[in-house]
Amino acid sequence: MDEQIKSILSQLELNEPVLDINIKKVEEQLRIKFPQEYYEFLLNSNGGEGSIGESYLVMWKVEDIIELNEAYGVEEFAPGLLIIGSDGGDTAYCIRSENKSFVNVPFIGMDLREVQVCGNNFEEFLSYLNKE
Repeated sequence: MDEQIKSILSQLELNEPVLDINIKKVEEQLRIKFPQEYYEFLLNSNGGEGSIGESYLVMWKVEDIIELNEAYGVEEFAPGLLIIGSDGGDTAYCIRSENKSFVNVPFIGMDLREVQVCGNNFEEFLSYLNKE
C-alpha cells in the first residue's frame, strides 16, 4: 500500500486483512473490478474506522458490501454506485462503476443528482476526507 495512503489512514482502527480470493469472489458477484488502490487497501485491512483529519470514516468489510448495498436499495435509488462505507452518519461513500471514481451521496434521499465527487482514485478520496 502506498506510503501516502498509509499516512492518511494512520488514525484509523483497521481490521485484519482479507484474502485475495475473498475479494475476487465479491468482485465476481458484483461484476466489478475494484480500483487497484482500494483493492490493495483491502489486502492490508478489511475495512476499519476512525478519524481522518476532521472527518470520520467507516470502511465496510468486503464481505458485507453486497448485503449492505442491497439493504440500502442502491440499485433502485442510485444505480451505478457501490457503497463501500460511510461517515458514520448520513453520508455514504461509494465507488462509481462507470469510471471508478469515489463519490458521496446521502443515505436518506439517495439519488444520483445528489452525488458529489470526492476523488478520481482512492488516494484522492482519502485526501479529500483529510481536508474536510
